[in-house]
Amino acid sequence: MNASHDWIAFGIATILFAIYEVWVLWVGWRHPGRIARSAHAFMRASWVDALSRQPGFEIVAVQALRNSLMSATIAASTAALALMGTVSLASSNIQAATFDGTPPLRIVLEILLMATLFASYVCSAMSMRYFSHAGFVMSMPITAPERAALNPMAKEYVKRAGLLYSWALRFFLIIAPLVVGIVRPLAMPFMTVALVVALWFFDRPARLAHVVQGPTA
Repeated sequence: MNASHDWIAFGIATILFAIYEVWVLWVGWRHPGRIARSAHAFMRASWVDALSRQPGFEIVAVQALRNSLMSATIAASTAALALMGTVSLASSNIQAATFDGTPPLRIVLEILLMATLFASYVCSAMSMRYFSHAGFVMSMPITAPERAALNPMAKEYVKRAGLLYSWALRFFLIIAPLVVGIVRPLAMPFMTVALVVALWFFDRPARLAHVVQGPTA
């Protein structure tokens, strides 16, 4: 098999993944309750509203946010370690590559792999940031006037943090076709089909999520 066949396989895999992502965005915009990211954003916002009406639950709220913060921390650490390993393995290949015109597919895939891992790290780090700031608000006494003024901020930060954490995990799944493509490019379309199936289960909310009304951020 020559290089053109590898690039065709890469193009097919890219188109398949792009079609699925566009479909998810379209369904999430038209029917938010059918996509996990929208349904979960609604759930997190409802959680902030519910605890904001219950005096004495500040510790419970902070503990829940702490658990989410730790999950994001683990994801960020894993992405950072994987990124450092990928840079160590791919840097020599990238530096030694000599080409005219179109770069070798392996080099492109290695760069995409590093970019995907970096994106996962950034999303996890930003998720940690928002969870941390939301924790400051949710730990305030409910009767404090400052708490009432900051509740909308806490709701927005919890929604953003959850969405960013979701994207961090999504980027971890996306690296599967890239790794397969580095080893055997012609297998990329098949791995992308498996990725789409996995993402479909990842994007499906619980059955009770149909309560979501209208588009959510």
